[in-house]
Amino acid sequence: MFTPYDWQEGIGNRAQYIEGKLAQGAPVFAVSIPEGILVFTFRRQARKIYEIYDRLLFAGIGQQSDVEAIRMGALEFASREGYNRSDEDVTIQRVATAMSAPLKRAFSDFSASPLVARSLFAEVNATPDEDLYYALDYDGDYTMSRRISVIAGTQEVVDASTERLQKLDVSAPTESLMASLQETWVHVLNPEGHRSTEEVIQGLSPEAVLLERSNLRENRFRLLTPEEF
Repeated sequence: MFTPYDWQEGIGNRAQYIEGKLAQGAPVFAVSIPEGILVFTFRRQARKIYEIYDRLLFAGIGQQSDVEAIRMGALEFASREGYNRSDEDVTIQRVATAMSAPLKRAFSDFSASPLVARSLFAEVNATPDEDLYYALDYDGDYTMSRRISVIAGTQEVVDASTERLQKLDVSAPTESLMASLQETWVHVLNPEGHRSTEEVIQGLSPEAVLLERSNLRENRFRLLTPEEF
């Protein structure tokens, strides 16, 4: 007989399993600046940051197949909403809440594997104060924030990153901001300074995107080149 205690223990075991898998996940930073939303991380091979609709982007850490499943689900939902309703109806709140339900089901369904992923959804608006971020966890829970958002393998890294990012001078030139983001990224993964920067980022490549606030360009989503780092 399956008791409530068994269910609670099973959920705890699934959470512990996923947390262990995500613990080494490389953090992703998103910061609102005058030009738009700047997103930065380091990666090994597969990209982590994607456009999912005009004004909206997605970033994910975790098992690559699960990250891709969430990305495709969000992309399909946004496209369907835009077709059935209007572009204005495709908001980050609708996308994030739509993706929350299948994650909740997958996490609590003991007959299937849970999704090992954390996701970040961002929406650029007219001003930095109006930008929206939704951080979606593997169990379907999400948190909303403005101006700054971080997803990472552990809550300790999220807290340390957020504290440092809140002190950024967002009015600085993009090159200066990129340098600060890289420095923060290395620091939160090496807080005691026991490893050199080269050791921390060995085998990794920087990835950065600017989701532009201006709509003068056909595509606001712009992958930054190494020359802009």
